[in-house]
Amino acid sequence: MNKVKVLVLRSAGTNCDKETALAFKLAGADAVDLIHINQLIRKEKKLYEYNILAIPGGFSYGDDISAGKVFANELKYKLWDDITRFIYENKLIIGICNGFQVLVKTGLIEDATLSLNDSAKFECRWVHLQVEQSVIKNPVNKIWVKNLPEIIQLPVAHGEGKFIPLSEMELQRMNITGQVVFRYTVPEGWEDYKKQVPYPYNPNGAVDNIAGITNQQGNVLGMMPHPERHIFGYQNPFWTKNKKDIPGMGLQIFINAVSYAKKSL
Repeated sequence: MNKVKVLVLRSAGTNCDKETALAFKLAGADAVDLIHINQLIRKEKKLYEYNILAIPGGFSYGDDISAGKVFANELKYKLWDDITRFIYENKLIIGICNGFQVLVKTGLIEDATLSLNDSAKFECRWVHLQVEQSVIKNPVNKIWVKNLPEIIQLPVAHGEGKFIPLSEMELQRMNITGQVVFRYTVPEGWEDYKKQVPYPYNPNGAVDNIAGITNQQGNVLGMMPHPERHIFGYQNPFWTKNKKDIPGMGLQIFINAVSYAKKSL
């Protein structure tokens, strides 16, 4: 098996880097480095030396202009060749919350954006997510969802999390190609994804209830909920009622990434 090296990329305003690094360590990564983006720009660190890139949550550069936009421009105009090579080699990228915002604004998650929550306020709550069954059967995108139950719980904390596809045609394509990985749902599950899940179960009004989606290649995942904030069962506010939820539901996503990298990268 290959050794797995993870780069957790941070900038001014990133605040979930240590939790994300811990999640990858618990998932079995051989090395996890927290690196400032300027270290890559100055060539002090080399992206190609890593198997997994994580862009964690926070408020990068104060979310000036719009959430994740400045960080995205740093990647596009200073590190684009390294990033595209990383993806071409089938290495993994995960962007969480602010990291998801970065991915859509670089275009690494294609033909979509993330906009202000319908509630017009910061949403900080636990949500239920439905794992897409079509993804489980997809040999590419199931990298991220292997061994997850059909419904999981994770927390959200964002002000600009409403997923909006470029067009209805692009939305249909995303569904047909199996790019949608997670959808907001109600605790008992939502059978018809074409119907909008009501607030607060869908905390931001995301179109088609989309909470997590990959690129067409399947090796880049963007998601608004925070899996790194549910790596221990007791992080769930209902953990005393559901003690069997140990470890936390989010940890499996990191285990899946590390397992794939050990076998395939």
